[in-house]
Amino acid sequence: MTRPARMYLIHQYSRDIAVPSGSILMSTGCYLVQTDDGRNILIDSGMPPDADGSDPPTEESAGILAQLRELGVRPEDVAVVICTHFDIDHVGHHEHFINAEHIVQREQYEVAVSGAERFASGRSHWDAPGTQRRLVDGDVELMPGLRLVETSGHAPGHQSVLVTLPGTGPVLIAGDAVSLERQFSVDRQPRSYEDADRLRASTRKLLDLVSREKVALTVFHHDGEQWRKLRRAPEAYE
Repeated sequence: MTRPARMYLIHQYSRDIAVPSGSILMSTGCYLVQTDDGRNILIDSGMPPDADGSDPPTEESAGILAQLRELGVRPEDVAVVICTHFDIDHVGHHEHFINAEHIVQREQYEVAVSGAERFASGRSHWDAPGTQRRLVDGDVELMPGLRLVETSGHAPGHQSVLVTLPGTGPVLIAGDAVSLERQFSVDRQPRSYEDADRLRASTRKLLDLVSREKVALTVFHHDGEQWRKLRRAPEAYE
């Protein structure tokens, strides 16, 4: 029976972002899950290389495709791309994995494909010609040890991913449902474009999941301070 064997956290860059209280270190990247039968599953694909950044990176890693090559993975070796959502910093290399099955929540796809302005800048990446797409609804177990968790609020149809590894145990990729560790509370304050009720419901859902499943590690996608402490590719969580 196919199960996850290891997971690589692929850091792209970190950048200081100004906030009213000063600044916070924001990161971005993606995640590669390899199964015990040799399948490669990519969760998101980072920011596109031509994206405009207002501030220079505080820390920049090798390009995502280059890091995959270092792991012996070519774009055509990726069987599945799990799309947490279609914000441009999560879909920037999707078009390179055109032969993979792209899995996205139906709600997110329908909102984006209807022409929502928020997702338009990344459409050439997430909707490249020939994309093979699988739409899912709600929580889905893709295989033993790999579960999609519907977590709308940051975006309609956002999904997080729970990966259970043989040694580490359950690892939660929160995506942007909870992008910073300090936000992991039902008392959090939503951004203006977020759905406050759904965001808090998703946060509560993930807090319950972490407790119930005894999650060993929760990765907060944009938390640059956390990423400094994480095991990054080419090291793996196993």
